[in-house]
Amino acid sequence: MQINFLAVLISSLIPMVLGFVWYNPKVFGNAWMTASGMTDEKIKNSNMAVIFAVSFVLAIMLAFSLQFMVIHQFHVKSLFFKQPIDNATTEIGALYKTIMDQFGTSYRTFKHGVFHGVIGGFFMALPILGTNAMFERKGFKYIAINVGYWIVCLGLMGGLLSAWA
Repeated sequence: MQINFLAVLISSLIPMVLGFVWYNPKVFGNAWMTASGMTDEKIKNSNMAVIFAVSFVLAIMLAFSLQFMVIHQFHVKSLFFKQPIDNATTEIGALYKTIMDQFGTSYRTFKHGVFHGVIGGFFMALPILGTNAMFERKGFKYIAINVGYWIVCLGLMGGLLSAWA
């Protein structure tokens, strides 16, 4: 199983594109600004180029790690830990080749990737962001807006990564 770096890079754009829509004042932007305590002055006094550049690097890291959650075929090699599987003439290598020939594209669909991305959003993003928000004394609306964004975002990223075989 090879890492598809192009899929990782393209899916890394999803958080930015979705963020432009999600945090738009006509969608959740005004509610988010109120819930987070963000002001227009804070936004104007920030270096948006640095924020977007760092966000993109973080999105690459996220996409890179997300592919291992949404693509089951990455885990087949772990079944043969410390076994020589690169040579198809060995018994283990032949078994690995047989498994990948038979199941190599199983569950490589957009729908399946969305499912795992959404699960990741609920079981990873929600606990992390929810915990931070509670200690920051943020309300339910703040948590719902941000976690909702990450659930949709991880779903779309997972779908793209899984489907791009």
